[in-house]
Amino acid sequence: MSYFKDKIAVVLGCSGEGGMGYVAAERLAHEGAKVVVSARSFDKLKVFAERIGGHAVQCDVGKEMEVKALARAALDRYGRVDVAVNAAGMPVNGTIADVSTVSMQRAIEVNYFGNVYFIREMANAIGRDGAIVVFSSMSSTHPLDGMVAYASAKAATDCLVRYAALEYGARNIRVNSILPGVIWSHMTVPLFSAPGVEATFSKEIPLGRLGQPEEAAEAVLWLCGPSYVTGLQIPVAGGEQLTRYPYTHEFPGGKEALTSAASAQAQKFGGKE
Repeated sequence: MSYFKDKIAVVLGCSGEGGMGYVAAERLAHEGAKVVVSARSFDKLKVFAERIGGHAVQCDVGKEMEVKALARAALDRYGRVDVAVNAAGMPVNGTIADVSTVSMQRAIEVNYFGNVYFIREMANAIGRDGAIVVFSSMSSTHPLDGMVAYASAKAATDCLVRYAALEYGARNIRVNSILPGVIWSHMTVPLFSAPGVEATFSKEIPLGRLGQPEEAAEAVLWLCGPSYVTGLQIPVAGGEQLTRYPYTHEFPGGKEALTSAASAQAQKFGGKE
C-alpha cells in the first residue's frame, strides 16, 4: 500500500497543466492522497480538482490572508493536513541596474513572503507529524543573468527552510525545498522555444538535457514521504549544480534575444502559478 493512501495534501501552484505543481498534485492523487489544489488563477483549477478527486481553492500566495484561508479550507474539508507543497512562483526579470522597485517588491511578496506564509500556516494546520516542501530555484545558488530579484527571493527562501526545519522539528514536521534547474514546462515554453536556447542550456547539464516536471514531482514525493530528511535544499537539475548556467553572450542572438524570450515568459505567466 502506498504511503500516501488517504493522506491529506495541499498543493499550491497548480494552475498550469503540465507545470511542476500540477504534476506533483497528480502524482500525490495517483498514490492515494486526497489533494487540495490551489492557484492564483482559478479558471481550470476546479476541473483539475474534479479529475483527480480533489478540492480546489483559489489562493494568491503573496497575500497572507489568502494563505490562511487555504489552510482553513483544507481543515474544513478534510479535518487535517499531512503534507503541503508550495510550487507557486513568479518570474521577475531584470538586472540590479534596471529592475524596478515594484518588480522587486512583487518578487519578494510571491517568492519569499509567500513561502513564509505557507510554511507557517501549513505547519499550524499539520500540527504534528508531517512534511512541507517548497520550490526554490537553482538560480538562488548559480547566477543567471537578469534574474536578480527572483533569485534573491529564492535565496531568502533557502535560508527560511533551514530555520523552519529547526523550528518545527520538535513537532516532527519536516521542511525541505527543491531547487529545480532547467525544467521544460508550460511556464518555460516561451523561453526554451526561442532558437538555440534549449541547446545552450543543455550544454551545461551533465545529463545533457532539460528536466521534466515529472522528475521534480518524484523529488517532491520522496521529501513528503517517510524520509529522515529535513532542512535541505535538493537540486533537481540533472547535475547542473556541479557546473553553471550559460552566460548571456553564449545564447544565439545574445542578450537581446534572451531578454526578449524571458520577457515573453514573464508577461505570459507572471504570478499565475
